[in-house]
Amino acid sequence: MILRKPVTHLFRQDPSLSKHLALAFTNGSWHFNSQTKISDNRFYKRQSKFICLNQDFLPQSKKLCSVSQMDKVNMNCGSKILPTDNVYWRHAHSFHSVTVSSNVLGENVSASNSQCLKNGSFVPRRSASFSPQGILEASPPALQPYMRLIRFDKPIGTWLLYWPCTWSIALASAPGTLPSLWLLALFGAGAFFMRGAGCIINDMWDKDIDRKVERTKLRPMASGELSQFQGLVCLAGMLSVSLGILVQLNWYSVVLGAASMGLVITYPLAKRITFWPQAFLGLTFNYGALLGWSAVTGSLDPLSVLPLYSSGFCWTMVYDTIYAHQDKYDDMLIGVKSTALKFGDNTKVWLTGFGTAMVSLLVLTGKMCDQTWPYYTAVSLTATHIAHQLYTVDLNNPDDCASKFRSNTQLGFVMFMGIVLGNLLKKEEKSSDKSVEQE
Repeated sequence: MILRKPVTHLFRQDPSLSKHLALAFTNGSWHFNSQTKISDNRFYKRQSKFICLNQDFLPQSKKLCSVSQMDKVNMNCGSKILPTDNVYWRHAHSFHSVTVSSNVLGENVSASNSQCLKNGSFVPRRSASFSPQGILEASPPALQPYMRLIRFDKPIGTWLLYWPCTWSIALASAPGTLPSLWLLALFGAGAFFMRGAGCIINDMWDKDIDRKVERTKLRPMASGELSQFQGLVCLAGMLSVSLGILVQLNWYSVVLGAASMGLVITYPLAKRITFWPQAFLGLTFNYGALLGWSAVTGSLDPLSVLPLYSSGFCWTMVYDTIYAHQDKYDDMLIGVKSTALKFGDNTKVWLTGFGTAMVSLLVLTGKMCDQTWPYYTAVSLTATHIAHQLYTVDLNNPDDCASKFRSNTQLGFVMFMGIVLGNLLKKEEKSSDKSVEQE
């Protein structure tokens, strides 16, 4: 095997595809740093999960060889045989190297001893992190594919599913009171497990499509890391826990929640038959607005809850259309439909309409629920946030689309706090009204 140019930088894409984790050799040692995404293919070659940037300098004592992508090297520190990339492989928290015996740089050499650097000082381990990504990487290697399957490292979807639930629970609470912490916790857990179940269902339907899309081709089922049966077992576990959470609610809510499974199962099929899959997602993701209300009151008040549900639907149309613009070129090639393709150059015009409808419906919801000024302040901030998103988003820049999409969790929090504070002031306003009447 010919010794190639030594490697002084190793890049690994993070899940957002907007940055890389970098292992760089400087001042005689390897260390972690962050680099913005490199877009010029002339400067690196991409293989699977790693990107290696070849440089001309590496101390003679640190000579390493490269091996072809198809070689298999048995790492002595673990039982798994890992696919090789160039010099280093990322496996859990371990970095692996192939050492060589060579006296002259460029000499024909062969891979000899496989050395695990997990406990060595040559490559430092990452500091502990309690972020979702940090927890995933600290988890046992056998568990990591399942965590990535349910998007544990990408909690934005869970938050977007959770916020409409919190809005509804807070709106349905008695005037002058805080929303039930028990219900908020139940719905938080339910959002996590149902979002995970939805991701599994989506990946089971779409694994052949995901293989053809740059952003999704490394998902566990698309890449073959997990089988269909393993995904099904994980799905059964997620749905079982979700059912256990659901039966903690009143029976009206149990029946209402069970009825949502039709939307959860069929949503992934929408992109095959219509340019409006985001509308199906809007109906599905905001179902918690109905369920949260019924969990508090034991029934549904259509005049109050339907405007809230509809505003959430319009919100989903905004953020998920922006999200869909990340994949529009791949979608065109493989024949997948989306509102990003439907709206095309008129996307911002359409989304302005949905944003306006969202804000109007939130105002109507506040009117029907006798909300006070903190609520309408939150609605104003929400309108500002939506306007800023639509004015500044670059729909041809996947990184910017992803950033704008993730910012919507801030919007959800602002609305929740506005509803809670507005509800607390209801009691004070009613007391003031009674005092005025007595005088």
